[in-house]
Amino acid sequence: MSGTPERWSRPQRRLHAWGAVLVVLTLALSLAMVALPMSQLLAKFLAYQLHKTFGLLVLIVTLARLGFRLARPAPVLTGLSPGRQRAARWGQGVLYALLLVVPLLGYLTAQAAAGPVPTTLFLVIPVPHLLDPDPALYAWLRPTHQIAAWSLIVLAAAHASLALWHHRQGLPVLGRIWG
Repeated sequence: MSGTPERWSRPQRRLHAWGAVLVVLTLALSLAMVALPMSQLLAKFLAYQLHKTFGLLVLIVTLARLGFRLARPAPVLTGLSPGRQRAARWGQGVLYALLLVVPLLGYLTAQAAAGPVPTTLFLVIPVPHLLDPDPALYAWLRPTHQIAAWSLIVLAAAHASLALWHHRQGLPVLGRIWG
């Protein structure tokens, strides 16, 4: 295939949608799990495990998206000024970075936490911990993970809002991702 495509491929569009859904679900679970009282320990444990599962899935989906991105150029940003095109590319780069960093920080945070709480995918597949519990590292990782996660949410909301705004301005931005 030569040249630059007009829109993302079907797998790229699906991975984008799955990634967005997983980020929203992970956020919802994070809010629920910290709000659950310790008297509901089983529900709290399950919420944390699902949060970790969705976070790791965000990482996997993002790696798949990056693989497609390396194999196929990004679609043309039709109708945007060169400055807005640069801003869009920069914003997408930061989003990709946060989509990688936030799950990795979460994974490390779970490992550094006190207590031998396992990490599992779908409550079944054990995910090995590479670090021993470390209270000092945990004290740094937990707020760093939270700040990065909220940064991801804010930037993703801005990304979606700008796409809708450009669509309302008559620019074919959403057609690139919706097909």
